Amino acid sequence: MRVVRFDKGDGTYGFGVLEDGSERVMVLADNPLYSPNKIQATGQILQLQDVRLVAPVIPASKVVCVGKNYLEHIKEFGSEVPPAPILFIKPNTSVIGPDAPIVLPKWSHEVHHEVELGVVIKHPAKDIKPEDWKDYVFGYLVGNDVSARDAQRADKQWTRAKSFDTSCPLGPWITVDPSLDVQNLRIRSSVDGETRQDDTTANMMHPVAELVAYISAAMTLLPGDVILTGTPAGVGPIEDGQRVTCEIEGLGTLSNPVKR
Repeated sequence: MRVVRFDKGDGTYGFGVLEDGSERVMVLADNPLYSPNKIQATGQILQLQDVRLVAPVIPASKVVCVGKNYLEHIKEFGSEVPPAPILFIKPNTSVIGPDAPIVLPKWSHEVHHEVELGVVIKHPAKDIKPEDWKDYVFGYLVGNDVSARDAQRADKQWTRAKSFDTSCPLGPWITVDPSLDVQNLRIRSSVDGETRQDDTTANMMHPVAELVAYISAAMTLLPGDVILTGTPAGVGPIEDGQRVTCEIEGLGTLSNPVKR
């Protein structure tokens, strides 16, 4: 099942399910994240081409990101392997959806793309066991952890560099599939059609099960929160007028123009 969120054109948003193998959107009565076991259809059917998709979720409180989770990415920056997952947070004001512009901040002149697997939380999670992680996951999406490298270096920490408005594209939908093997998915990014990143989630140093449990030990995860699980090697600059495309096998393609 693929859950979409769309602009109704009157300043409000709706939710729907994109039917497998079709371009038909079955409109839902409510946000399925807050009633995951009671998804109700209104009976209205829309065509995908007639709606404007937006970010499928605006996190209830936060996007929790994992840094340095692919060895080759660590190597490309000449960094040391951290002894435990590195965590940082993006605010929900950084979230945009498919085709929305990534706006380069005036104070940065070195902004990079980072394709990442996103995990959407459905139940409050605190101090959970790694073997129970799927009980707390609603689904998965494609994310782009857009990062201002010059600010990252200057500040010696990552908040400003990774939290600016439009720095967190999410989408194009949430894939709800409990049987999906998220540790065996091809993950790629390109800029103007040129491949930048091409790897597999099998190369994560800390798998999703470990990350969900580790994060829940540090903070309470709420329904609608998103975990971004790290990026593979190949990150690089994006410039005004370009288009960055992020793709994960089985989860779809997320594409955004870049504007100064």
